[in-house]
Amino acid sequence: MSDTESPLGLDPGLLARFRAAGTKIAWRPVAGPSRGRSGTTRIAHLHDEEARVERSGGAASTVVTVDAGPVGALVLLLEIDRRGLPAALGSQEAGRSPAFPSGAIAAAWGSAALRADARPTVGDLVELARYAKCLYYLIISYSNT
Repeated sequence: MSDTESPLGLDPGLLARFRAAGTKIAWRPVAGPSRGRSGTTRIAHLHDEEARVERSGGAASTVVTVDAGPVGALVLLLEIDRRGLPAALGSQEAGRSPAFPSGAIAAAWGSAALRADARPTVGDLVELARYAKCLYYLIISYSNT
């Protein structure tokens, strides 16, 4: 996508701030067992917040699942910005998955199946990502323009 185009439909200033925050994410492998051959699991670390990120499937059919929180929402928004709108968005309640004890948000592209307790919108992800501590000052400065 270009600097001004995005499937997210966000104001260009807010989109630029989300993209800038995305460049600050530090990725590290997960300690202990991770996903099988068809997927990867990593931790997205941004300032003092983290989110578990699992990717499964192949190029034609992919599911990205993240911890339900601001950094996870930011990761999903950036994935949508890169890949286009998903076929489905879903959330899982806390305790449903041992890998995501506090709940999860997932996006599926292609024909991937998505099990979900609720169906959030892209707007819900934007609102949650605004709470990331790393974005606080960026969002405040955006609001004052």
